[in-house]
Amino acid sequence: MSKQKYTDAIKAEAKRLGFLSCGISKAEFLEEEAPRLEAWLKNNMNGEMRYMENHFDKRLDPTLLVEGSKSVVSLLLNYYPSEFQSEDAYKLSKYAYGTDYHFVIKDKLKSLLHFIQDEIGDVNGRAFVDSAPVLDKAWAAKSGLGWIGKHSNLLTQQVGSFYFIAELIIDLELEYDRPVTDHCGTCTACIDACPTEAITEPYIVDGSKCISYFTIELKENIPTEFKGQFNDWMFGCDICQDVCPWNRFSKSHDEPLFNPHPELLSMTKKDWEEITEDTFKKVFKKSPVKRTKFKGLARNIEFLKD
Repeated sequence: MSKQKYTDAIKAEAKRLGFLSCGISKAEFLEEEAPRLEAWLKNNMNGEMRYMENHFDKRLDPTLLVEGSKSVVSLLLNYYPSEFQSEDAYKLSKYAYGTDYHFVIKDKLKSLLHFIQDEIGDVNGRAFVDSAPVLDKAWAAKSGLGWIGKHSNLLTQQVGSFYFIAELIIDLELEYDRPVTDHCGTCTACIDACPTEAITEPYIVDGSKCISYFTIELKENIPTEFKGQFNDWMFGCDICQDVCPWNRFSKSHDEPLFNPHPELLSMTKKDWEEITEDTFKKVFKKSPVKRTKFKGLARNIEFLKD
């Protein structure tokens, strides 16, 4: 088989496994990202996320993660829901409605890697789902799956941004895709809508001011200066995505594991304020919300209360 046939076969299998799209780029040092990442860290925009300071070189060079790697296979998986929480509820980011994406995507990636090995032969590689020092959005953009928007999320025409990004880094040479052009234009909807002014300028997000950071990553008390600015978001935040014109094209996913627990959709603010640890464990049994633990979610809800 030729490089083109290998590439076509991998993309076809990715589609069969339910991925939204698949793009491939050469595994090499991310020259353009290096100064951006360095400046972001230097300005302490990672807040208490000290892990972002680790493995600086590995974040930029996939050959340090997978020896002899030749290609980065980037994949998108849609999570936009068909049903939403009650209007009278504290809000969860849509990606957290169902089963933890790490489990769902990891299984699909393993299946794709096994397919490559069965069809092509002795191919070594690793699967990455937001769990290692890999700059997912940079690789997806380099692989032609979209462009980095002013809110720093990957955006795709006709699809928007409500999808997960994952990678296979493999030691197989393939045909590589080209980046697409930026289609944000003069729009500043995401910047204007961010209540904590976390998007400090186009394409730069101060992670230490982001509602997602406060409600998920921060282990200490949320600074009182941000009281009244969270717009009822108790875990994560979708504001910058919700206002983005490109997300008018979002279509609901067809992955049953991303469907929410039935109780989740009907819970009101009062229900959330009275939530017990037993209910938390039942509703969020396999959910990414477990990351903040019952104590963390209770802290967030208390912060949101009038």
